[in-house]
Amino acid sequence: MGNKISIIGSGFSSLAASCYLAKEGNEVSIYEKNSTLGGRARQLIIDGFTFDMGPSWYWMPDVFERFFADFNKKPSDYYNLEKLDPAYKVFFEDGKSITIEDTLEKIYIAFENEEKGSAKKLKKFIDQAQSNYNIAIKDLVYRPGVSPLELVTPATIKKIGQFFSTISRDVRKEFKNEYLIQILEFPVLFLGAKPSDTPSFYSFMNYADFGLGTWHPKGGMYMVIAGMVELAKSLGVKMHTNASVEKINCTEDGRAISITVNGEIIPSHVVLCGSDYHHSETLLEPKFRQYSEKYWDKKTFAPSSLLFYVGFSKKLKNVEHHNLFFDVDFQAHARDIYDEPKWPEEPLFYANFTSKTDSNTAPENCENGFFLIPLAPGIEDTKELREQYFDKIITRFEKLTNQEVKKYVIFKESFCVNDFISEYNSYKGNAYGMANTLLQTAFLRPKLMSSKVKGLFFTGQLTVPGPGVPPALISGKLVSGLIQKEFIL
Repeated sequence: MGNKISIIGSGFSSLAASCYLAKEGNEVSIYEKNSTLGGRARQLIIDGFTFDMGPSWYWMPDVFERFFADFNKKPSDYYNLEKLDPAYKVFFEDGKSITIEDTLEKIYIAFENEEKGSAKKLKKFIDQAQSNYNIAIKDLVYRPGVSPLELVTPATIKKIGQFFSTISRDVRKEFKNEYLIQILEFPVLFLGAKPSDTPSFYSFMNYADFGLGTWHPKGGMYMVIAGMVELAKSLGVKMHTNASVEKINCTEDGRAISITVNGEIIPSHVVLCGSDYHHSETLLEPKFRQYSEKYWDKKTFAPSSLLFYVGFSKKLKNVEHHNLFFDVDFQAHARDIYDEPKWPEEPLFYANFTSKTDSNTAPENCENGFFLIPLAPGIEDTKELREQYFDKIITRFEKLTNQEVKKYVIFKESFCVNDFISEYNSYKGNAYGMANTLLQTAFLRPKLMSSKVKGLFFTGQLTVPGPGVPPALISGKLVSGLIQKEFIL
């Protein structure tokens, strides 16, 4: 038998790493503090309504295919995928909306209808984005962030200027229509930073959006977790829920030898933290921590969120599976997240209704609604504020979609900063990890391997390659490769 490896947390990156490590013959156990597996990608079921509690967009299908192919499997062995048409709908002020359909050709037409000459500009922009995607996803993001030289390849040298311009600058240079600008700036919000702070190279997210499309696993994103759990168990991974890790135990000279779980010591050759990076380091004695509180405080974090899971007793009209509500000032909301953190005066928000395309996620003639407002991490979170903001967005929702919905709410559950902290030990209650700004890219992110403790590793959205579900799968692969390479007993 190989090494005895203990993994803290059961999100996408932990599950991915567990599969790779078990495949290599290691004895792998996962310890999850909550009662169900999946980390932030848990599922909520109430009165016949099914909700994904966290991630709800399935982008970059090739990354999922690559993951399962590493085990001679396919996503279809575990869940059924449907390409959404339309992918999503964007609402602006004065009842204006633009629908993004399922092919580039249709999207070019939609752009041309808004701004004459924009189809040609969009084609050029997407060609560049596709080139970046091929370099980033097929090569760069599969590097472990150990050295700055990882970023230096013949392909990236040609793109060096793109690391010093920004998405916002590039988009605004070519497009004048504010609606189209917002649609093109939207995908990088998945990277957790303002478009004006995100290097141009990250336009590959626009190719992920328009070029590869938006997909839906039947039953919800949790079906991906369920598939990964099934794969991990088939490889011999042991899963433990309600298993709160209280301490990572080390020898005096700095070697991880065990973890303490619910008061019990579990001997381990290797400890892998898939839980929040900052929290994971607090499980160590101070002398073994790599990063100070001052370090974390200076970092740019991706937003937190106020989430609502709502059951409606009627079918909703004028909405799609995914919907973005950009009917208020985009820049003002961004400032309230990143520049002067506070609750936004008028928030942008996102809503999805999986029951629009997946009837099993809500009872007959009902709709399940997932609403998300991006917020600054670390801000005050009270029941009163949550209620106030639900009222704000649902009032606007009724007006923009031209229907009455408030009186059809059967129930609503909320999840916000305090819950991200209590449920996921999330630093300042962030929802998406650390933003991908120029100074927080690749080797400049917190390391996969501890520099102070032998046999201690990290994975997930605070390390490489960054926030999002596909990067989490990649992070699990990267760290398992490092463990095999750096820590062979």
